[in-house]
Amino acid sequence: MAYSGLKDFISELEKNSELQRIKTFADPVLDIAEITDRVTKSGGKALLFENNGTKFSLLINAFGSQKRMSMAISRKSLDDPGSDFISLFDHMTSGSGNLFNKLSSLPELIKISAFLPSRIRRKGTCQQVIIMKPDLSIFPVLKCWPHDGGRFVTLPMVHTVHPVTGRTNVGMYRMQVLDSKTTAMHWQRHKTGANHFEEWKKTGKKMPVTVTLGGDPVYTYAATAPLPENIDEYILAGFLRKKKIRLVKCITNDLYVPCDADIVIEGFVDPYEEMFLEGPFGDHTGFYSLADRYPKFHVTCITHSFNAVYPATIVGIPPMEDKWLTKATEKIFLAPLKLALQPEIQDFHMPDAGNAHNLVVVKINKSYPGQGRKVINSLFGAGQIMFTKYLAVISGDVDIRNYRELIVYILNNTDFQSDLIFSSGPLDVLDHSSDNFSFGGKLGIDGTVKMNEELLVKNQKPDDKDLPPEGAMDFAIKALSDNGIIFAQVTGLPIIAAGVDQAGDPDSFQNIERSLAEGATGKQQGLILVVDHNVPADDLAMVAWQILANTDPGRDISLLPGGKLLVDGTIKAFSKLPFPRKWPNVVCSSTETMNKIDSEWDSLGLGPFIASPSRKNSRLNYGDGDEVTRKSH
Repeated sequence: MAYSGLKDFISELEKNSELQRIKTFADPVLDIAEITDRVTKSGGKALLFENNGTKFSLLINAFGSQKRMSMAISRKSLDDPGSDFISLFDHMTSGSGNLFNKLSSLPELIKISAFLPSRIRRKGTCQQVIIMKPDLSIFPVLKCWPHDGGRFVTLPMVHTVHPVTGRTNVGMYRMQVLDSKTTAMHWQRHKTGANHFEEWKKTGKKMPVTVTLGGDPVYTYAATAPLPENIDEYILAGFLRKKKIRLVKCITNDLYVPCDADIVIEGFVDPYEEMFLEGPFGDHTGFYSLADRYPKFHVTCITHSFNAVYPATIVGIPPMEDKWLTKATEKIFLAPLKLALQPEIQDFHMPDAGNAHNLVVVKINKSYPGQGRKVINSLFGAGQIMFTKYLAVISGDVDIRNYRELIVYILNNTDFQSDLIFSSGPLDVLDHSSDNFSFGGKLGIDGTVKMNEELLVKNQKPDDKDLPPEGAMDFAIKALSDNGIIFAQVTGLPIIAAGVDQAGDPDSFQNIERSLAEGATGKQQGLILVVDHNVPADDLAMVAWQILANTDPGRDISLLPGGKLLVDGTIKAFSKLPFPRKWPNVVCSSTETMNKIDSEWDSLGLGPFIASPSRKNSRLNYGDGDEVTRKSH
């Protein structure tokens, strides 16, 4: 179904027992984020904070489960839209190129045209209230984490237009509120909004920008989707909800926005105005994105519906609400990925620990030697996949979402000496591990089943008795008595996670090499994953997140004698070699906020007590600030 504003979606969530109303006062400054972090990580419901100091209720964690994400895109299952795309592409590309086959695709094209956005002349429900003297303080804008630079609008749909081509874009770029009429606009250098901004610089004119909040939740997903630059996000939204999006002209500029949006914030960006030092901000990487310069957005008008609800999200150490947006993308964009890039692709997956861009696993139907490498080389230059830091390609009968099965499969089909493809290229601007901003090392892993032509030394496939045992990926904790390093070994797998304290002992990393390189993982090739001593080595998800976030593959991976791969996932602020950039701290709530919510929990009506994830995660922090320094140890 299509929803007319968030009120409709909230009603549907409530009918399906997917919503919790909170009537007790909750402060948008830090408290709501701390409550939401507990509920989100425990798999809880969407939250509607009705008492937040403003007249607008605040909806958060609305996408935080597979069921709610499916409801948000108006489908019974996340598989549904992907199946629709596959059926459409198969129909349009099947058969020969004769006239009959071309004509047979017309009904499908006509069906798509029914979902194209249309413009209406009258005012929309989003303009039932018009405020010509705008004041952003009327909204319950969140300050999420203690070292954030201020309050941030976290689910804005930012509408821009190219000044020459007239092509529009809807992106999601966080907005730090500077005063009642001004925000910063965090469109990163690789985003379409930033591209439009550069083009407006050439015109000498102010750039019109309009931000919408709420409306049908499918709009929010479409704004995050990895669409090609010239594809209208509202075409995707209409296709998903199976109903065209009706757009209405803004009051103070010529941009068009959905008539059923909850809130509309109109304004402009002056390309010649001095940039603002925006941030820090506790980001989806689980680390603070440190302060950097971005343009200012000046508000000229605010409109909203009579029943407007303010939507928000928080991001931080995974898993968070945004993981379900990523899972929707996996399902929806498989068919276009196959059609546009690689027909051999069968599936792809972005694990939670990789924060979408740090790790992508791709499964292919392999039919010739070198095909795994071909897919790696192609995907490293494809759309938003170009930001991927680690890309693993596999083939054969394996479930890429069963991590034990996947790791076993990759280890059995990857020769560390010949199947690792190191390169460099663009990285997400939020990546903090590379020596250079938004540019660094990448690693492609060809974990496909090798054909005879690809084998340097022909090896027999391992017998079943040589494979690791079935079951959970358990850890057996052990200690190395010779140097006091604590490490954990994955039961039945040649993988060791070890913790070192480089700030306390500058030689600790070298001790790892001496102690573990010889024989620690057995005679076979294996992985030695080194993290900081305060990372729980027996928590594989935490180790994986730290390794993926804190490494530059070209700098931090080395092949040791015996075919063992050493991966340095430690904080580089404490390494012997100087690191040229600032290193961010991990995102956690303050002790004061955690204690406050602990004491107020029973009054919130959220059921049994949920401990703060930040209690455990705060051990990863160095000092009290957004940045790690040697002094903070």
